[in-house]
Amino acid sequence: MKPFVFTLRQEPAHRVDLSGLAPDRISGRSAAEIEKIEIGTTKTVIRVGDVFRVDTGDPGVVRFEGGSSRFDLVGSRLLPDHSVHVVGDVGAQLGRLAKGGRITVTGSAGAYAASGNAGALIEIGGDVGSFLAAPLAGELGGMSGGRVIVRGNAGMRAGDRLRRGVIVIEGEAGENLGSRMIAGSVVALGAVKGRIGYLNRRGSIVLAKACDPGPTYIDCGSHNLTYAGLLARSLRSDSPRAAAVLLCKLRRYGGDTAVYGKGEILTPE
Repeated sequence: MKPFVFTLRQEPAHRVDLSGLAPDRISGRSAAEIEKIEIGTTKTVIRVGDVFRVDTGDPGVVRFEGGSSRFDLVGSRLLPDHSVHVVGDVGAQLGRLAKGGRITVTGSAGAYAASGNAGALIEIGGDVGSFLAAPLAGELGGMSGGRVIVRGNAGMRAGDRLRRGVIVIEGEAGENLGSRMIAGSVVALGAVKGRIGYLNRRGSIVLAKACDPGPTYIDCGSHNLTYAGLLARSLRSDSPRAAAVLLCKLRRYGGDTAVYGKGEILTPE
């Protein structure tokens, strides 16, 4: 069955909230009903029909033909067995609080992508903004499950307070990668700027390029780690380059000893 398609008519002049266009929230509605849904976030009234042409199909598979950096909360609270695909860019909070399913974006995404993700596979073809998989202000934990693959670069503080799950950044990563990690894994294949793993408690940060982890990380020598091989096997289809790094003999730096100290930074020997 063909997907449920939203084709971009024109880019909106203001930011819009697309959380109401998740598969479970449009199921059973006609195209005319969906076009009347208000998605504006300012005093200006913006409805779905002002931005998109709606073609009904299988509501479990939603496709946006045309994107914009003003499209916020795409795939928010996505449920298992549902999928969202965007041809183009998206704005902030992509896949916010997703419970499962799959989200793919061919372009770039804004800040707080995968914030609160609990089980979705999120793939971003371009770059991603700051605070990838990080909690919003006032929240104690970041992403708690699922997987995020970024083909481009990531902004600052990617993986902040990560609790569970895997993040792969195939490009460069900004400052404070893996800051305040509680657990989970972050793999960065490009250059990493500034401090890494600040206040990391039990998380694993894998870097394809060697770096100075700082004085609060302890050199624990080189190892052939069994769990790294298992993670490599699970990543083989999503990111072959990340899998190849994990299969190398890895030098382990334990820390951050300024806090709990059971985390680690791994780099190829």
